[in-house]
Amino acid sequence: MTTMSNKTKGKLPEVIDLTQQSAFRPYSGAKKIVIKNLRPPTQTDKTEQYYDRTRQQLKDALQCILRHQPLQLPMEKLYRGAEDICRHEQGQELYRMLQELCEAHLKQATLRSIIDRSPGPSNIDMLRSVFLHWQDWNKAVIDIRSIFSYLDRTYLLRERTLGSINDLTITQFRKMLSSSASKDATNQTPFTRCLRGVCELIAYDRVNDDRFDARLLKESVRMFNVLNVYQKSFEPAFLHDSVNFFHEFADERSTATLKEYILACEKLLKDEDYRCNAYNLDSTTKKQLLDAAHGIVVKDYSAKLLDVESLSKLLADHEIESMRALYDLLRLSGIQAKLKDPWKTYIQEAGAAIVGNVERGDDMVMRLLELRRALDLVVRDGFRGDEVFGYELRHAFGAFMNDRKTTSGWSTGTSKIGEMIAKHIDMLLRGGLKALPKSLLSDNKDRAAAEKKRAIKFIEGKDAFEAFYKKDLPRRLLMGRSASEDAERNMLRKLRDECGANFTRNLEQMFKDQELAKEEMQHYKQWSEGTNAEQQVDLQVMVISAASWPTYPDTKLNLPEGAAAEIERFERWYNHKHDGRKLSWPHSLANCTVKAIFPRGTKELMVSAFQAVVLVLFNEVDLEGFLSFGQISTATGLAGPELQRTLQSLACGKVRVLSKHPKGRDVSETDTFTINKAFTDPKLRIKINQIQLKETKEENKATHERIAEDRKFETQAAIVRVMKARKTIGHSELVAEVINFTRKRGPVDAASIKKLIETLIDKDYMERDGNMYTYIS
Repeated sequence: MTTMSNKTKGKLPEVIDLTQQSAFRPYSGAKKIVIKNLRPPTQTDKTEQYYDRTRQQLKDALQCILRHQPLQLPMEKLYRGAEDICRHEQGQELYRMLQELCEAHLKQATLRSIIDRSPGPSNIDMLRSVFLHWQDWNKAVIDIRSIFSYLDRTYLLRERTLGSINDLTITQFRKMLSSSASKDATNQTPFTRCLRGVCELIAYDRVNDDRFDARLLKESVRMFNVLNVYQKSFEPAFLHDSVNFFHEFADERSTATLKEYILACEKLLKDEDYRCNAYNLDSTTKKQLLDAAHGIVVKDYSAKLLDVESLSKLLADHEIESMRALYDLLRLSGIQAKLKDPWKTYIQEAGAAIVGNVERGDDMVMRLLELRRALDLVVRDGFRGDEVFGYELRHAFGAFMNDRKTTSGWSTGTSKIGEMIAKHIDMLLRGGLKALPKSLLSDNKDRAAAEKKRAIKFIEGKDAFEAFYKKDLPRRLLMGRSASEDAERNMLRKLRDECGANFTRNLEQMFKDQELAKEEMQHYKQWSEGTNAEQQVDLQVMVISAASWPTYPDTKLNLPEGAAAEIERFERWYNHKHDGRKLSWPHSLANCTVKAIFPRGTKELMVSAFQAVVLVLFNEVDLEGFLSFGQISTATGLAGPELQRTLQSLACGKVRVLSKHPKGRDVSETDTFTINKAFTDPKLRIKINQIQLKETKEENKATHERIAEDRKFETQAAIVRVMKARKTIGHSELVAEVINFTRKRGPVDAASIKKLIETLIDKDYMERDGNMYTYIS
């Protein structure tokens, strides 16, 4: 309700809002400051106390771990405490605490303990002590990393300038070993002595010293790798010591034999390789080590390893294992090519010694084949099939086999080796593999033929081989001396492949003649059976053409009546069938089977015609009677050396069906002969070999001279052939083409070709204008 006084009459009354709060505040003393959301002071105190307590717990735990004492709190609680501190942005302080405690422990406790626990002054004792503490340290680090793993994964992961806890502990241990405070009286740190200790362990291993500790060496190398000192510190020290060892090793064995030195080097390198693999040495260390070893014991001593005289002894003694070891040493050192020259030298010297040994000329080819087989084994097994050395073998073998100074027959320029190979093949094909030494035998039946073919391949002058081979083959075929017809044909195929069809044309015709002769005999047998005529002997005739076969002397021989009648009968039949042909009978090539009745049994004797004619004479003599040399000569028609050899084979040989009086190895014209009444033999069929007249020196020389003369005609024919094709040609080019034409027949030198060119110019086959030749048609 509003009232109005007299003083305010005429004015609007003042309105007061009684609903608003009055600004008047009665004085009640000092004012208070109010802070919103303020935590109670007791809660803050509790938080700080927690972190302080946690840090102390972690510190105590670290001390226990480093001292290898049991923890007072569970690992889980310690881990959570470290995590809380990191979350409280106190990771730096926690890391610093960890760093300081570990460093202090290493300097104050570990270093002193390392020195105290080293039982002696040796470097290996120090190494062993350091390794034991390193093991303890790693065990402690495992627990430390478990507790502070959150610090590792957060704060340290962000701080790139700081490494992990593992890096920290490795660095601290390494620094502790190398600190100046750790030096001993000799001014060496434990780390330096550890390096020397490892090197000493390796030295002990190299000399098989009992003080070697394999486990300590292996673990120490692993420790060096973890401490990051392997490459910078250990490897240089190890390689330096190794180089010194290699020098001493090689120097001590410099006077040993080559075989001993090779085997020692092989063992050394194998041991070094094994050591690197077994004891955790790095692959780069291994390469540097083996390179140094090869450089010192192999390259620096290559003169010893490649000494021709020493190598020759190894090869002569068939030391395949030593040669393989030598080859491996040189190959791994990259100098195996240096072995080629001494290899060639040995081959040429060994081959020349065989070829030049006149006293052992009969077994020259056998010895050459044995040499080649031995050298092939060296290439295959010793040089691990290296084709470079196989090529050098073939080249060197061909060189000494065609050296005209040492292999020429009678200074004619023809190949003496070609002659010997032909005779060797003749011996093999007559005696089969029995004639080969054990060293040349193998399970392969074709090996013998392959050996012979390979020997022929090396001969540049095949004309000498051809002449002697064609001289021996007919005698084998006609006299039935071949051990195997299949072997003969197989050899013929190989000769055709190697020497060409021209070489084997006449030889193949000989085999065809044999086949035709067999058919001819079948026809004769059929005709003879149709006549119902009684046959006194079973005649087998081989009719051959004179054009393909060599001529043989016609030796006079008085045949028994039955044999002579049968031969005459065959000749009548043959002349009737083949008009215009004439047969000659070389009795020296004939052979027969004679049935002989001795007091101790009946035998079948396989003999030559000469032997058979002599034996038949004794049908007219009783067991006690005798025949003189003269009587036998008159009755058979044989005389001189031919009869002497025949009687010698019957009375003085291995099979003695006759007895000679007086006894002796030689037969004279005054000797007498009787039947050997005591003769006996377990076999029914007995072969009595005729004693062959050996080729005289004059005959051999004549053969070589004929070969040389034929070579001149062949060379002249080659010159004419080239001139006819080229019309005009220079001297050098003509000589080169002629040599190429004739190389398969035999080597011809330029001087000989020049003389033959002069001969052809004189005969008006060609003319010369300066250095050019023109063919005259």
